Amino acid sequence: MRILSGIKPTGKLHIGNYFGAFKQFLEYDDAFIFVANYHALNTHPEPEKLKEMTLDIVLDYLALGLDPNKATIFLQSDVPEVTELTFILSNYTPMGLLERAHAYKDAIAKGKKDINHGLFTYPVLMAADILLYQSELVPVGKDQKQHLEIARDLAIKFNGKFGEVFTVPEPKILENVAVVPGLDGRKMSKSYDNTIEVFLEPKKLKKKIMKIVTDSTPVEEPKDPDKCNVFNLYKLFATKEEIEEMREKYRLGNYGYGHAKLELFEKINNFFAPYREKRKELEKNQDDIFALLQEHAQRARKVAKETIEKVRDAVGILKTRR
Repeated sequence: MRILSGIKPTGKLHIGNYFGAFKQFLEYDDAFIFVANYHALNTHPEPEKLKEMTLDIVLDYLALGLDPNKATIFLQSDVPEVTELTFILSNYTPMGLLERAHAYKDAIAKGKKDINHGLFTYPVLMAADILLYQSELVPVGKDQKQHLEIARDLAIKFNGKFGEVFTVPEPKILENVAVVPGLDGRKMSKSYDNTIEVFLEPKKLKKKIMKIVTDSTPVEEPKDPDKCNVFNLYKLFATKEEIEEMREKYRLGNYGYGHAKLELFEKINNFFAPYREKRKELEKNQDDIFALLQEHAQRARKVAKETIEKVRDAVGILKTRR
């Protein structure tokens, strides 16, 4: 079963990304994973920064164990068929459908004055990303479910008019994955600026962890571990025995949040240390990374070309090359 997922290069990979999405990718033997650098353009990133963040994601994923023999990892921009399919699909996409899309509605609600065409048509490009590779399963959070529904609607509408051109993708709603709390207790998210990045060096990692918000209960007083951001993060990395041991320390008192933060730091630092070292090695051989991306882009394009030929023929684009 082919799954597809994309990630926008808009910031450093954080612990929420790791537990919320990345770990699930390792379960599949036919995964198409792309860096959605076209999607990032609607926020007008600095060009050099966009290039840097795009490469960062590839290095991060490979360092964390994404297997190039099982997964196809590529840049969205390396498959030009996606822009052609976006344009063709746009001719079968009602304006009202886009006006109801979350990304556009949220921008309107926030009073943004610089809404661009890229943001407005974001769901069409996302649909093209999914349908181009005949994706069968798309892991999404609840906040992205609507965009997948738009892709499904367009596929069903197109197939109804022209025959079975597209695979209609099914959603894999990521409901059973951990909700990772950020530094302030809200869901860890780049938009909240409350993240703990996966590849932070120990000194910076420790500094971040010491910023986790806690209440003002004195050291000597018992505490409720389940209401503590530090404990809830610790549970992601510790064994059952270690979790119960820390839980007991909270309940007995004479155990401060500073102590818990230090234990959390040790856990996170030790967990990601081997991945940090692997990433440093990968970074030394960027020519190999670019060669890998080119090879995988060709893999992706092989599927994309087959799909776009079906689409062109279906809508009546005359083929002059024999």
